[in-house]
Amino acid sequence: MAKPALKAALLSPQRPLGDHPLVVAGPSLGTSTILWNRTASLLGNDYDVVAWDLPGHGVSPAATETFDVGALADAVVDLVDSIAPGASFHYAGVSLGGATGLQLGIKHGERLKSLSVQCSGAKLGTPEGWLERAETVRSQGTPVMIQGSAQRWFAPGFMEREPELSSRLLHALRDADRFSYAFCCEALAAFDVRDELGSIRVPTQVIAGALDGVAPPSSAEEVAAGITAGGGTATAVTLEGVAHLAPAEAPAHVADLMRSLISWAESRGAGA
Repeated sequence: MAKPALKAALLSPQRPLGDHPLVVAGPSLGTSTILWNRTASLLGNDYDVVAWDLPGHGVSPAATETFDVGALADAVVDLVDSIAPGASFHYAGVSLGGATGLQLGIKHGERLKSLSVQCSGAKLGTPEGWLERAETVRSQGTPVMIQGSAQRWFAPGFMEREPELSSRLLHALRDADRFSYAFCCEALAAFDVRDELGSIRVPTQVIAGALDGVAPPSSAEEVAAGITAGGGTATAVTLEGVAHLAPAEAPAHVADLMRSLISWAESRGAGA
């Protein structure tokens, strides 16, 4: 199975990499690095924040063949090696980006310093639902998803309060390559790491939105429980009034949670 090519955007101030801890941020299906702009601006003075785009989304090239979530994790490591060879990093990801984070913890734990899994789970939806969505988008294009995604992504009232941000996120969905989006759906159809959570050893936080119908708080609790059952360290947190895109909906809260996790992991690393 092919490893897709990913591209990224630096969301923190321009400066030489290496003086600040590196934070790599992953997207939700249909979004782009825009998802992380607000949270990154709150973290950017203290951390180098690099956000990547899914194949065919944002600045990443379209995929030409199928891939799985494990291949996305491999591609994230390649991306990091292209900007900071061999560096260990803190990772945060939303939905499919969070699933990629779990695969990073399972397959590449030696590279991770901490893991923030947001609005995600060890299994998302049903294979049938994802395969059906892949078929729909392949034939009709990504604009067919806009109405449903708007309802899933944002808590009631968010689009009215934040018309510019919600519009930019929905434009990213509209502009995504339909075939790459379908490949992402197929990757999610095959994704189920519930039996592998116990192998994750990196300090992990699992953030859920109380209003998230895709990855409800029970998904976050399942992930945290699976990691701790294997002897790892994980906590689950639920954000009130948040649906499926926590870094866009509650940037200050997400930044605070990430900062506390990263600080703890950094201090733990220094003492190791």
